[in-house]
Amino acid sequence: CIIIYMPKRSRKKSDDINEIAKSIVDQATEKSTDKEPSEEKPKKNPAAVALGRLGGLKGGKARAKKLSAERRKEIAKKAADARWIKKKS
Repeated sequence: CIIIYMPKRSRKKSDDINEIAKSIVDQATEKSTDKEPSEEKPKKNPAAVALGRLGGLKGGKARAKKLSAERRKEIAKKAADARWIKKKS
């Protein structure tokens, strides 16, 4: 009878989320030091930023006004169903 022993693994995979996150950060920072420093990003036009923010602030309210009550109800029901499915999983 021949007994074959399996070699022990040299590295054990960790199930700890914190250790996994640390290893990801370590890998990311190692690779970023190899790259050349990137140029500064161009500054944004303050007027364009303000205009975009203004549109973003009124966007949801304007959309809600356009929708019928029935359509808003359908959207809300779909969102609620999606939240409940996440909780069941």
